[in-house]
Amino acid sequence: MTRQATLARATSETDIRLTLDLDGRGSADVATGVGFFDHMLTALARHGLLDLTVAAKGDLHIDDHHTVEDVGIVLGQALRQALGDKRGIRRYGQCLLPMDEALAEAAIDISGRPFLAWSVPFQRPKIGTFDTELVEEFFRAFAFNAGITLHVTLKAGSNAHHVAEACFKAVARALRMAVEPDPRAAGVIPSTKGSLEG
Repeated sequence: MTRQATLARATSETDIRLTLDLDGRGSADVATGVGFFDHMLTALARHGLLDLTVAAKGDLHIDDHHTVEDVGIVLGQALRQALGDKRGIRRYGQCLLPMDEALAEAAIDISGRPFLAWSVPFQRPKIGTFDTELVEEFFRAFAFNAGITLHVTLKAGSNAHHVAEACFKAVARALRMAVEPDPRAAGVIPSTKGSLEG
């Protein structure tokens, strides 16, 4: 069974085309026009063992907000589509990930109930030209459109680049664990309700 999705979303603010393969090898072909964001999405794919292609054009003459948020929306929708009825997955995933002085923790429940608990303070408002508040905006859009519960907590860290990258990599590892097929529960929806649709 292939666990893939290809989606396109066009608005007056952004035009996004995205392909996701949950059983990939971590390859990424990402072009959003936002360099730091491309770097983070590439890390997400590599450490989540997702194959990810993203082509996004947005109103960057205004700022990066619409592009980053809308990519989160489409990626979340693609994850939901690729998972289907979620039969046979582990459902839960977690990771405590160090990156130099930064330490980030991510926990995921592919529950059908969208929620983001975000406890990641940044000591600087920007990483180069990238607004650090957009990291939270991306993960909120992703979690709510994927229908997952996502907790991200910063345990330590001062360098904004390291903090952001630790968060993306921790989420990637937690997601990799959560979507992984469970050999002990093949074909079973991992819920006592018999459904993971909320």
